[in-house]
Amino acid sequence: MPFFGSTFSPKKTPPRKCASLSNLHLLDRSTREIELGLEYGTPTMNLTGQSLKFEKGQWVAESGSFTGDRREMQRLRKRNQQLEEENNLLRLKVDILLDMLSETTAESHLMEKELEELKNHSRRRK
Repeated sequence: MPFFGSTFSPKKTPPRKCASLSNLHLLDRSTREIELGLEYGTPTMNLTGQSLKFEKGQWVAESGSFTGDRREMQRLRKRNQQLEEENNLLRLKVDILLDMLSETTAESHLMEKELEELKNHSRRRK
């Protein structure tokens, strides 16, 4: 039994007339593209004087737009390769150091356990 009158009951909403009043959905695809301007072309952008376009999921420099020197590009690629090799070497060294640390830690724990057993054994004799 409600305290302040009847229970809440919202009014029913009237039914909708139609989904769209526009007749553009009746047109075929090519007519819609012309009417609505849905032909975009490939996305392009300009960064520091270099024009790039998006093709097949990759940003590609447009031909003839690169103003840099070919030797500079080769030097950068070589430097990149050197840095990747150095990075791989450093990762290998870190892995080796971690293995050495875990081995030393395990040996230390074994020695502590052995020392504790010797102490307990000597206490029993006394």
